[in-house]
Amino acid sequence: MAYPNDRKYSADHEWIVVSGNVGTVGITHHAQDALGEIVHVELPAVGKVFKKGDSAAEVESVKAVSGVYTPVSGKIVAVNDGLDGNEGNVNSDPHTSGWLFKVELSNPGELDGLMDSAAYTAHAGDDF
Repeated sequence: MAYPNDRKYSADHEWIVVSGNVGTVGITHHAQDALGEIVHVELPAVGKVFKKGDSAAEVESVKAVSGVYTPVSGKIVAVNDGLDGNEGNVNSDPHTSGWLFKVELSNPGELDGLMDSAAYTAHAGDDF
């Protein structure tokens, strides 16, 4: 497995894929693997505004509770309600059905500070 090339990655192990002015955010395979079995996800409220690096969501596993930091500034425009009762999707499919929230970018230039898949793979130390 390789990290998808269609998205950017943060040093905190979040990914974002942008369509127009909206980015879909989730945690990486590396993050979900480190956390272990996900048992609960706390998603942000639609309409809430965050700055880049703010904790926007929480993921609870059998090991720990971890904040999910928004890799860009903006307003939450959608959350993945499909995770309610299906939190395991964050483990089984973190890069597709396990997405967490969508954010309307207020500063698209912040994407330039994120990593591409090759840089993130080197950062995370994953060998897929």
